[in-house]
Amino acid sequence: METCYINSPLGVTKIEGDINGIASVSVLNNEEKISDIIPEVLEDCVLQLNEYFQGTRKEFSLKLNPQGTLFQERVWEALKTIPYGKTTSYLTLSKQLGDVKAIRAVASANGKNPLWIIVPCHRVIGSDGSLTGYAGGLHRKQWLLEHESPYKQQSLF
Repeated sequence: METCYINSPLGVTKIEGDINGIASVSVLNNEEKISDIIPEVLEDCVLQLNEYFQGTRKEFSLKLNPQGTLFQERVWEALKTIPYGKTTSYLTLSKQLGDVKAIRAVASANGKNPLWIIVPCHRVIGSDGSLTGYAGGLHRKQWLLEHESPYKQQSLF
């Protein structure tokens, strides 16, 4: 498994993967040395993440290889259907997966998503529109949703 660390607007980002695909992308809460050399199998992921942060990429086209239970993988696949700039609720997602009572299991699987941003778990919010639960921190979730918003807030000063 190859690993690299890159800078992002939200902190140091750790990327892991191999020839089978990208296994994990996570934002760290601690400092880590930025990689001088990006392993070849991770180069496209680094490029696409940088394009996303620059605002020129709205969809990712990477070979992915996250590891989880069958249920988690079903939830992660459903997350990939949420369009850029849109949100859904945990309740809607559980209905989409066929079991309205699975809302807590859906939320748990969402929280275990190993592919930060690429599998857009940040696009899932509470039914009341609140920014609930986010492994990377609610400040990052808010930033990502604002970054993807078609309505950019301009500063008055």
